[in-house]
Amino acid sequence: MLKRRSLGLLPTVLAAPALAQASWPAAGPIRFVVPFAPGGTTDIIARIVTAEMSRRIGQTILVENRPGAGAMLGTGQVARAAPDGYTLVLSVISSMIVGKVLQGDRVGWDPDRDFAHIAMVMSTPYLIMVRPDLPIRSVAELVEAAKREPDRYSYGSSGIGSMPHLVMVRFLQAAGVQMTHVPYRGSAQIVTDIAGGVLPMMVDSLTAASANIRNGALRPLAHSWPERVPSFPDIPTFKELGFPTLVVDGWSGIAAPARTPRPILERLAAAARESLESPDLLRRYAESATAPGRVFLDEAQQFVRDELAAWTPIIRASGASID
Repeated sequence: MLKRRSLGLLPTVLAAPALAQASWPAAGPIRFVVPFAPGGTTDIIARIVTAEMSRRIGQTILVENRPGAGAMLGTGQVARAAPDGYTLVLSVISSMIVGKVLQGDRVGWDPDRDFAHIAMVMSTPYLIMVRPDLPIRSVAELVEAAKREPDRYSYGSSGIGSMPHLVMVRFLQAAGVQMTHVPYRGSAQIVTDIAGGVLPMMVDSLTAASANIRNGALRPLAHSWPERVPSFPDIPTFKELGFPTLVVDGWSGIAAPARTPRPILERLAAAARESLESPDLLRRYAESATAPGRVFLDEAQQFVRDELAAWTPIIRASGASID
């Protein structure tokens, strides 16, 4: 009797996902979690991309900022969300790769197993930037000043275990100097504190910092791409300055909880692909010196897998810690 009753319920159970897919996204707005505070790279990119995608899928996409723990808080919330296409996350290297490696088993989710990666949407380098009134105009002068007065200098980043933090850890190790890390929940407040004389420098992405570099609020010393950025040709790379290990790409993507139905993922990927080819989006990306992504669905999943494999030994060898 139990077996017959179970079989009798099976068609209903199987039909539910099909019905959900057929009506998606008519049931309501899509929640798009950004695991950082407003005003930073992730927030800027999320709002540009989701505005374009929203028009293409015919449904509102609401950006929800969930900062904390180096992007791990918001990312983890999406890992546990229902796989119905109504909750997405802006996946970032800080959480998917750096945070996962640093926290290990303390993180209850896996960047490959627990997420369906839909698209890589942007790429940007990281920079060390100083207060414009600071008498430091190059990486060499920064290293010299830090060696002359050990522990005098401090820097801000978007959190312990974030990619900006790790970039600076690697730089300090390579340069043989020490500085004090001051973690924040987002980059906007760091810029405010630098303007107020609270901090001498910060590490952030070019996407988030481009406007402040152009208006003179921040003086860039070097960036982490292997080649110079065409829109900022005067900023040298760490590589050309003698730091070959400081080649880092700050990527962001779109991910859904694992087991989200494939037709929904495909529709989202198609909307992302079209959005990333939009002239308006490309213009706004160019303004912030951001490169658009070109990887989707299975290739995006493999990209995250490869990044995790490549970065794990580097992060562990760096000695970076969240403790």
